[in-house]
Amino acid sequence: MSVRSQSSEPSESSEAAHRAGFACFVGRPNAGKSTLTNALVGQKVAITANQPQTTRHTVRGIVHRPDAQLILVDTPGLHKPRTLLGERLNDIVRTTWAEVDVIGFCLPANEKLGPGDRFIAKELAAIKKTPKIAIVTKTDLVDGKTLAEQLIAIDQLGRELGFEWAEIVPVSAVADTQVGLLADLIVPLLPEGPALYPEGDLTDEPEQVMIAELIREAALEGVRDELPHSIAVVVEEMLPREDRPADRPLLDIHAFVYIERPSQKGIIIGPKGKRLKEVGIKSRKQIEALLGTPVFLDLHVKVAKDWQRDPRQLRKLGF
Repeated sequence: MSVRSQSSEPSESSEAAHRAGFACFVGRPNAGKSTLTNALVGQKVAITANQPQTTRHTVRGIVHRPDAQLILVDTPGLHKPRTLLGERLNDIVRTTWAEVDVIGFCLPANEKLGPGDRFIAKELAAIKKTPKIAIVTKTDLVDGKTLAEQLIAIDQLGRELGFEWAEIVPVSAVADTQVGLLADLIVPLLPEGPALYPEGDLTDEPEQVMIAELIREAALEGVRDELPHSIAVVVEEMLPREDRPADRPLLDIHAFVYIERPSQKGIIIGPKGKRLKEVGIKSRKQIEALLGTPVFLDLHVKVAKDWQRDPRQLRKLGF
């Protein structure tokens, strides 16, 4: 079993060719995939929340290095689907796996391997050519003994299913432990070639999608037990405010927060509109940081009845 720690950095040849390619992180919902993407890229590009199934779009984070460009594809967590939305999310995952150069399987250090992990590992075993790295996340939450037991269990899981991990890497995105090493280990597995994206790009997500995700993340805060999957956000329009001096621009953003039932409206809006106002303030700050310009955010809550099960509504909401 090859487990990497900081002392076993791969040696670098000064003549090494530039590499560029795609890696995706897979794992049960809430295994730390989005947090790891953000830690590698160094800026918040994927939505992170403490409840499963928050990532719905394939967010690419782009890691620029002198020797390589690593494009991270963050897929939704693979799970046994219960709705049409769930089935579509699983299809997105499998399509993505077939197209990347490296697959990183995220397994939290603080949770024993369960049926969900085996379900994903079996799917991975069927993908023969793509190198698979086991990434043990959240190592800051466990002691050395627990971590060692998890590493052994993960190594055995691969053997049971008839494949060998290219690497097994313990990391903590929160404590920034071994995140750089993980990038060092992925890079040699990428194909040689020039950069695929310009130097300054951190993601190829359209801005409107990223803004919608930031609003959705703020809307979920505090109500995730009541409405974990029932919220969708659509940015209807983004327009620079007219008649503003060049040194004081203002961007008007109009967005709708969709929920499934009228009874959920009060939960999102809160007493006297207090919750919705807090959602607006929090997400506006993050949107301004993302875009680098002052923003006027206009939020409205709408009911889209049972949208997760309705193909027409799913299309309208971008799924």
